[in-house]
Amino acid sequence: MKGKFITLEGIDGVGKTTQLELLKIFAHEKSKDNWIFTRNPGGTELGIELREILLNNQTLRVTPLAETLLYIADRAEHISKFVIPALEEDTIIICDRFIDSTVAYQGYGRGLNIANIHKLNEIAIQGIKPDLTILFDADPSISFQRAKSRGQSGDKIEAEGLEFQKKIRAGFLEIAQLEPERFCIIDVAKKNPSEIHENVLKEIEKIIT
Repeated sequence: MKGKFITLEGIDGVGKTTQLELLKIFAHEKSKDNWIFTRNPGGTELGIELREILLNNQTLRVTPLAETLLYIADRAEHISKFVIPALEEDTIIICDRFIDSTVAYQGYGRGLNIANIHKLNEIAIQGIKPDLTILFDADPSISFQRAKSRGQSGDKIEAEGLEFQKKIRAGFLEIAQLEPERFCIIDVAKKNPSEIHENVLKEIEKIIT
């Protein structure tokens, strides 16, 4: 593959969406036409439909296993129809969430068997793993307070509460410890968005130059 695959991860409220938007602005201003942005779920037509079911439909509740399988189904579609073709075209893909979110949220958060989630992920991604994963890290109590101060109501996952987010954060940090060569952890608690953005750009430059 000629391109590079970069994923952004973190618990809810750490500013991941803000950083993604700053990267889009940077790519536009610097005419980086080979940078493309996507999200998982939501990067394909199937993903858009599944995102609505998984995150936005407040009346439909699915079991943790069914939830996991839907995320995996979206990932398989995303890899085949979007990620692999883009990587073959020397593209820099920046993706909002990927395999690590399913391990953290459904494994550490929901309590499903983590080894089984890894197996399902391996089937779905067809050997394609991120070249770089940037993990935005902060104490969940801080990120929750930030979300409330912005008046954000959140999706179904965000509505699970503080204790759920604490489990997820612990999961992300453990995942990162197991793959230090892939992960870059950015402590966002004491940095402003511009400082974080500069850190993100430095990490991206390391793998694309």
